[in-house]
Amino acid sequence: MIVKSLVKKGEYHDSVTLMRVAKELAEQAEVADSAVVMGTPENLKLLESSGLRTPEMAGAGETDLLIVVKAPTEARAQALLESASGGLRKKTKAGAKGDGYRPKSLESALEALPEARLALISIAGRYAGDEAMKALERGLHVMLFSDNIPLEKEIELKTFAAARGLFVMGPDAGTAIINGVPLAFANQVARGPVGIVAASGTGLQEVTTLISNAGSGVSQAIGTGGRDVKKEVGGIMFLQGMRALLDDPQTQVLLLISKPPHESVLEKIRALARTASKPIVATFLGAEPA
Repeated sequence: MIVKSLVKKGEYHDSVTLMRVAKELAEQAEVADSAVVMGTPENLKLLESSGLRTPEMAGAGETDLLIVVKAPTEARAQALLESASGGLRKKTKAGAKGDGYRPKSLESALEALPEARLALISIAGRYAGDEAMKALERGLHVMLFSDNIPLEKEIELKTFAAARGLFVMGPDAGTAIINGVPLAFANQVARGPVGIVAASGTGLQEVTTLISNAGSGVSQAIGTGGRDVKKEVGGIMFLQGMRALLDDPQTQVLLLISKPPHESVLEKIRALARTASKPIVATFLGAEPA
């Protein structure tokens, strides 16, 4: 088998686009293994462990696109790389056509849509935190899909947002449902009485689907990002989400989803839960029920 890669410097694509192209590539004939990812340190480690890292990737960074394939011959591998690269170009062009004007910055987007109240940010981590702060300064709630954002920046963003009654969902927030609108990887589910705050995107996806399939529905689903319930962040957005849903007339039951929060954060959650007039169900995966 031949492992061959293509490195495209400075060509950034969001995770959703990359996953679609990666799926298409993996389904091609004679593909033994493949990947379509950005050159983050984590992705480079994964490629190394799976035997897909090549010398061409030396010096690759998080804004560089990596396409790699394992195939029987060099010619077949090259053809597959070209096919995947072409697939990305087509998806980028299709997205760029859209319906008319497509703003190139947050400022121009707000000029075109001054009534906007939420920004979904999906760019390289080194830039995402600053763009999130720009959005917060303009009074927007933020869903921060991007990862690789320093913990210190997350704390800064969430402290700033909480003081102004704004939400920062993320970093690395993959799922949310706000006023019935599914964001990022969220599914279209029935609306109903269950409001959810989750520090687990995949957990939020699964539970919202189960609730909908069981015949009930979701009022709001707020994804906070997994680090929110760690000691350093202190559950800033998890607690703010709880307060918002306790005040939300559409929400009759609160569901909390997370890996076990830090004990200091858990105590804050307990204290708030004791004041609640609505029933609360907590699923802290792996924690002792008590």
